[in-house]
Amino acid sequence: MRLNKYIAAAGVCSRRKADELINGGKVKINGLEVTEFGTQVNEGDVVEVEGRTVRPSSKPPVYIMLNKPVGFITSANDDAGRPTVFDLLEDIDERLFPVGRLDYNTSGLLILTNDGDFSNLMMHPKNKVYKTYKVRVKGILSHYKANILRSGVIIDGVKTAPALVEIEKQGSNSTVLEIKIREGRNRQIRKMCEALGHPVMELHRSAIGDLTLGHLKVGHYKKINPSDIQALINKASKPEKGAKNSGETVRFGNTGGNGRKNAKGRR
Repeated sequence: MRLNKYIAAAGVCSRRKADELINGGKVKINGLEVTEFGTQVNEGDVVEVEGRTVRPSSKPPVYIMLNKPVGFITSANDDAGRPTVFDLLEDIDERLFPVGRLDYNTSGLLILTNDGDFSNLMMHPKNKVYKTYKVRVKGILSHYKANILRSGVIIDGVKTAPALVEIEKQGSNSTVLEIKIREGRNRQIRKMCEALGHPVMELHRSAIGDLTLGHLKVGHYKKINPSDIQALINKASKPEKGAKNSGETVRFGNTGGNGRKNAKGRR
């Protein structure tokens, strides 16, 4: 088995992150450091990642949906001591990792799993699933600028792929948008809006494909139904030509619904 796939199957991280660990000299096979991505793991080999022996699990993979609050980072630990999304998980024994990222000031739907193949499929550039965001930006964003968002914006020197954009509400000094993108570039929504002179004031991810938060409270989580996981896999494998609106209405600060409470009771 290829080394990055072995690490992903062990539930350590996605294949992409495994490649970063390999490149960084943090992986050993039988006590020897390995930096070649294509290295094969043979039967009986002992693989260590950052000093810890890892091996693929024989248990079924776990998929968790978390309604991430603002003020948490999407990481296992933080040098600055900020709370992480893993502080919110009470009774999950498996070692999980996030599928993609939501930044510190962004709330909403985050998937955590120990299935590296699933994570790789969701994050691979060729297998794109729409992510739906509710966005409040500063100022009155015009229909002209909304069309620019739809056609693509230059950020970090590269034009974004077309997005689906709807203006939902315009106030005296802000605009609420629904934006659907298939890319997953770093802080993409924020950079797209900033490029047009409309900094993001609030950002919330309400859906990934047809998977929505529903009534899951902020800071709570629940296991995802296998049928919903399979639907995401099917959608990633055969990207649709257009996006279907989930029909969900999301309001900033919404705390309706159920699901397990977070470990520290933060809101």
